[in-house]
Amino acid sequence: MLVKWIRCTVVDRQGFERGQRKWAGLLGEPGFRAQSGGWSRGRPDVAHVFAFWENRVFYDAFMAREHDRLAASQSGTYKDIQVKLFEYRFDVKTGFEPHFTDADVVRVAHSQVHEDRAEHFALMQQKVWNPAVAGSPGMLRGVFGEAPGSEFLVLSMWQSGSERGKYRPEGAARLAARADTEGDVRALTGDVVQLEPSWTV
Repeated sequence: MLVKWIRCTVVDRQGFERGQRKWAGLLGEPGFRAQSGGWSRGRPDVAHVFAFWENRVFYDAFMAREHDRLAASQSGTYKDIQVKLFEYRFDVKTGFEPHFTDADVVRVAHSQVHEDRAEHFALMQQKVWNPAVAGSPGMLRGVFGEAPGSEFLVLSMWQSGSERGKYRPEGAARLAARADTEGDVRALTGDVVQLEPSWTV
């Protein structure tokens, strides 16, 4: 499975939201699984979109054929767009499916990892972080993906923002020490995204 993450700064919120609803045109595209997104909790002008495809072949075919027509309706509504593609590696919790209807919030963590520590980082995600996150109240499911250049994406879906708030820094610091995250990671960015149901395809 291919995971696409788009992050952009929106300059025309209404126009962007109108355009976002046009992505319903993705339905029926060969290999398309799901798409959703919403607004950053910390920066109200930042939008995140997450899309899931069966594989790179279907995705590339869509990009060559239909993408520009669907994207045209959002032209001029945003700036500073960042688009990244990740190959699925494993689930966070079990039985990941890209369903958004039961989730209120998505937590996104993007790690750039030292090349010689990439496998250690992935192993610690499985052995240390996943069990802790999976046991947190309100955590539904998640996915761990990898991109060339030792970049990793962790998306976790949560039932509500208040539940995700219980997953607290002191616990995270303890887990980071156990996993030696500092030794693995050269850059880490993250956000908490309030999902917009009307963006879900």
